[in-house]
Amino acid sequence: MLALFYLLIILQIAMGLYSLWDGFVWYQMVRKRLGSHAGFYAPMTAVICPCKGSEPGLEENLAALTRFDYANYEIYFSLATSLDPALKTIEKIKTTSQRPVHVVIAGPPENCGEKVFNLRRAVESLPEKFEVFVFVDTDVRLSRNWLAKIVAPLQDARVGATTAYRWIIPSRRMGEGGFASAMASTWNAAIATLFGHSRSNFCWGGGTAIRRKTFDDANVLEFWNGAVSDDFALTNALESAGRPIVFCPECMAPTLHPWTGSALLEFTNRQILLTRVYSPKRWTGLAMHLAYSVTMIYAGFVILASMVTGDPWFNLILIALIVPLLAAMKGAIRTIAVGEMLPEWKAQLSQWSWAWPALAPVVPFLFSWNFVSSLLSRRTRWRGVRYELVSPNVTRVLSR
Repeated sequence: MLALFYLLIILQIAMGLYSLWDGFVWYQMVRKRLGSHAGFYAPMTAVICPCKGSEPGLEENLAALTRFDYANYEIYFSLATSLDPALKTIEKIKTTSQRPVHVVIAGPPENCGEKVFNLRRAVESLPEKFEVFVFVDTDVRLSRNWLAKIVAPLQDARVGATTAYRWIIPSRRMGEGGFASAMASTWNAAIATLFGHSRSNFCWGGGTAIRRKTFDDANVLEFWNGAVSDDFALTNALESAGRPIVFCPECMAPTLHPWTGSALLEFTNRQILLTRVYSPKRWTGLAMHLAYSVTMIYAGFVILASMVTGDPWFNLILIALIVPLLAAMKGAIRTIAVGEMLPEWKAQLSQWSWAWPALAPVVPFLFSWNFVSSLLSRRTRWRGVRYELVSPNVTRVLSR
């Protein structure tokens, strides 16, 4: 029993040290990007935002899309139906916007995700004058210089796409959904540190820019056929075409969204299921969280057994605590980094600065739950629609 305990703990310590070192490398990458100039490439751009339903902060989030410090862009909001509650907010934004705002009514999707269908219809409606497409989500609140920064690296025609990622800022107090928000933020932060290596970057649908020519050459519309995940399908198209994806930490997107425990589980289970279906290699990498969880549970069992039998146990606790301590240290690196990436959100971030180190040792258990859930079922719900993900290009719509 003790031999297995030491073996598992030593393996986890080794993995934790490597992960911590990787966190330092990621932080250096972030600082390097933040210290560099975005460049001056600013062609005619279409900002495409699929919408569905009303949500907290929607008006502020959509209004921010009309205030970019970028000379040549227009905004396309795409909805499945004119009865969508979001349309009222969009029409209000449209009347006050200094930028051209267009509304695309996509209609009901057939055997694909509603978001993917909305995006397809929006792209198909765009006139030829647009050289760059930028895809954004409704739950992010983007800064005035965000668009210029996400587009500028596309000056290098070899770049397939540029991508941002979200940083969830907890928006509720503890006891009122605050813990679920903090867990969502810490879970999401663990994924943020996967970006940076060109081989592991992937497109995030909430903030991705791509040249129109690249979009067409990579046959993205074909990869969107029958898909639910717009961003993983886009990633697969670019990887098949051999085009690199550049991560822009200077474009980190603040997300203020209230969470409940059930919403947290639904969101995280869905994300890992999508990863299993669209990116099996990335999904298998998540098994390291399962190994962490099994190790810590087994360590707790061994320590408890030693306490009951009267065997020495204090040293076992000290050794076992090294594993979560390393996870907390990586969480601290993320905390420092996000403060530099989102200086305008310093006040809100400082209120939750304890969460990312403190909950980092707990988050692998949530990842493990998500991993097991993705093994047991290929069904998920997204914005009120239930899907069965048969394969990357085969989706069954179960109910609306």
